[in-house]
Amino acid sequence: MGRTSCLLFILILFFSCRKDEPLPTGSFNPVRFSIDGIQAQNAAGVGLNPVILLHFDQKTDTATLRNALTLTGNTVPNTRIEIKTADKDSTVILQIVPALSPFSQYTLNINQTFKSRYGQSLSSELNLSFTTAIDTSDKFPVITDDSLLTLIQKQTFRYFSDFAHPVSGMARERNSSGDLVTTGGTGFGIMAIIAGINNGFISRDEGLSHIKTIADFLDTKATKYHGAFAHWIDGKTGVTIPFSQKDDGGDLVETSFLMAGLLCAREYFDRNIPAEDFLRQTITRLWHNVEWDWYTRGGSDALYWHWSPKYDWDMNVQVKGWNEALITYILAASSPTHPVAPAVYDKGWASNGDLQNGNTFYGIRLPLGPDFGGPLFFEHYSFLGIDPRKLKDKYADYNEQTGNHSRINQAYCISNPKKYYGYSAACWGLTASDTRNGYSAHSPTNDQGVISPTAALSSMPYTPEASLNAARFFYYKLGDKIWGQYGFKDAFSPHYAWVADSYLAIDQGPIIVMIENYKTGLIWNLTMKNADIRQGLTTLGFEY
Repeated sequence: MGRTSCLLFILILFFSCRKDEPLPTGSFNPVRFSIDGIQAQNAAGVGLNPVILLHFDQKTDTATLRNALTLTGNTVPNTRIEIKTADKDSTVILQIVPALSPFSQYTLNINQTFKSRYGQSLSSELNLSFTTAIDTSDKFPVITDDSLLTLIQKQTFRYFSDFAHPVSGMARERNSSGDLVTTGGTGFGIMAIIAGINNGFISRDEGLSHIKTIADFLDTKATKYHGAFAHWIDGKTGVTIPFSQKDDGGDLVETSFLMAGLLCAREYFDRNIPAEDFLRQTITRLWHNVEWDWYTRGGSDALYWHWSPKYDWDMNVQVKGWNEALITYILAASSPTHPVAPAVYDKGWASNGDLQNGNTFYGIRLPLGPDFGGPLFFEHYSFLGIDPRKLKDKYADYNEQTGNHSRINQAYCISNPKKYYGYSAACWGLTASDTRNGYSAHSPTNDQGVISPTAALSSMPYTPEASLNAARFFYYKLGDKIWGQYGFKDAFSPHYAWVADSYLAIDQGPIIVMIENYKTGLIWNLTMKNADIRQGLTTLGFEY
């Protein structure tokens, strides 16, 4: 065949192909895509060998795709992407091999060097992000539930040993806080030290020495505001570190958490020996010096959270329910030196009954608080020492309140209305903790896909079966990701394959204490035998 005949043949063939396939004039675009069947640009919980389907509005030139592809993330050696096509080359099928790492974040990028069959470049860069599924194999040998709970307590207890400030003995706010120590977290830590002694993690004398250091520092160095302490304190000097601009003085709620721990210690260290006598005397002095009545702001029917010598009452935050601060009113009514009247509780905290809810969520009645209960620390902080099991007043049965709030929290995670990957009957618990971009009070009405281990674990006495399921899941299934030197990391997200690198005193302490209350009732028993607290509960009309 001559050159002219050959050229004519090619032209005839070209135009005959083009009769049903006109040359595209628009840009080269993806039409839709999916990762393991999930049609989203950010997919969660995909398999370890994900199949990615990319549908384009033109036939593709796969020869240009290889160099346009980039996979970033926790890839394993020799990771490669196998490429196939379908639908007359308008669909690209990508298979990633070998298996990717579980519980990891990845991004697949296709840049604009990828072209259509007709030479057009991809209209814009395409980025597909995805996270891989949890590996549900056991990461550690299975032990008895009792042994697991003690192990969790022991590992978590190391926080209050290693992050006790060398001068004050107080607990650092978090594992990276330097000289900044936390008032409320120290109160939780004192209770944790008592639980640690009870479990043999440290000796009684070691625990006594630690708590004595704390009490002496509070008595002689820490700045006081009508007997109350600041939220944050410099553990070396005792000077206040402002929590915010105007929160630079007394924080009554944080002080109540601290005093609850100290009063528990006063009951525990009951031997008639000089060191324990001295500790009890110091704690009594600190307890008697708190001017709870001052924080009614001149005799109003409510307690106020903050007072500052510089800003006076400018914060203007009343302590009222339902939240973590029931203990504040109980201690204020229990004070033998500066008590508040029952009217302050009824009109301030209870707002004459407005703290009541009474609605059902997932078929579970909630006596108090916001819809769905709010973050679970509402049921933890006040009840580290106050035993809710027989506690009642005219507003609620607190055994029902604490248990049902925890059950609603789990039921929400099971229902999972936002469809976050990984939520389940065993992977649940929304409360205040670190999150992917800061700190947040997670709850069913503020769900960011973040699970906080302290939430389920600190509800152990209320929902033992559900909390034990969570403990097993966190340790055996996720232990390679979230179990660390000081117990469970503060928070994690299966959906985003994210794990906090932090531990917080106010989250670690309740885990130790509430597991101990589940096991032995120790901290509850010590607190509830305190004569001042019993009188305060009676004054406020509680049955206990």
